[in-house]
Amino acid sequence: MSHHVCLLGDANSVHVQRWANEMLARGWRISVVTARPHPIPGVEQIVLPPVTRSVDWLWRVSAARRAVEQLKPDIVHAHYITSYGYLAARCGRRPLVMTAWGSDLLLTPQRNIALRLLTAWTLSQADLITGDSPDLLSAAVKLRHGLRTALIHWGVDLARFTPVAWEAKPGFDAVSLRSWEPNYRIDVILQALARVRAERADVRLHLLGGGSQEAALRAQAASLGLGDAVQFHGRLDDAGMAAVLARCRLSISVPESDATSVSVLESMACGLAVIASDLPANRDWLDASALVPAGDVGRLAERWLALMQDGEHAAELGLRNAERIAFEGDRRTQMNAVDQLYRQLLAKGGRDHHGE
Repeated sequence: MSHHVCLLGDANSVHVQRWANEMLARGWRISVVTARPHPIPGVEQIVLPPVTRSVDWLWRVSAARRAVEQLKPDIVHAHYITSYGYLAARCGRRPLVMTAWGSDLLLTPQRNIALRLLTAWTLSQADLITGDSPDLLSAAVKLRHGLRTALIHWGVDLARFTPVAWEAKPGFDAVSLRSWEPNYRIDVILQALARVRAERADVRLHLLGGGSQEAALRAQAASLGLGDAVQFHGRLDDAGMAAVLARCRLSISVPESDATSVSVLESMACGLAVIASDLPANRDWLDASALVPAGDVGRLAERWLALMQDGEHAAELGLRNAERIAFEGDRRTQMNAVDQLYRQLLAKGGRDHHGE
């Protein structure tokens, strides 16, 4: 009989869906306890009452505990420390793995002392913390010393996200794969586009991701006179994302805060040049020339224009990016490591409780 991993996380997240599918492919039985359901073939789901406010997570403990007790998994694995991680910690079932996503450790604990203490306690209940960048794992250890951590990034499906010949692309289109939420500063990208367009009328931008700021961003694009220069695609599946990336030469990701960005890695895998925020996680993957201060419209526009004006250099950067991901970014390698970590936890048959 297959060992059973219960994921606590948003089933409507492509990252949770990919994680579930990768573990299914490695022979694990997978279930998901979620407040945001979405069908995942082959995966049993137990749906919690909806969550509309952060405080709602505090009132979902009983429902989460009942779900986990019903499923009786061999391993519990929570995605996002300050929501599902908290619920998993309150469930009390071991072994317990938690994966940090970024803002849950880089931003939320900084809001006030209560959240910092609650996050530290949540972390202390885990047998293993995974994160996709060294600075994210460092943030975890600063909150709670003695944690067992593992650097696991989401990786790229190299069978789907592959380079397209530079000369086969119709123009110098740019793309942003980031969500239309405040942290990701799509407004900054639109302002920079307006400056670039003043110099290069042939520039085009594709916006993927979708989000709560859609109406405001569409209004901003209209007010800047961008017209046909911007295409709002919204959320696309992997095939749709790959199709847009195949048409583009530049990818832009300029959030205020971030861990390792899957969209940056996927863009690199497709052979695009990249402009990204100057954040620790991005420094691990990109040259300094690719980095701009978050929120700096002028620097973003300047770098964007420079790449358009020196297409040969941009092509070289894209090729280098694709080679880097082919060497280090394969999702299968990362998920094989997770498979081994799960098996190690089961082999130990218990846990060394770091907080006791």
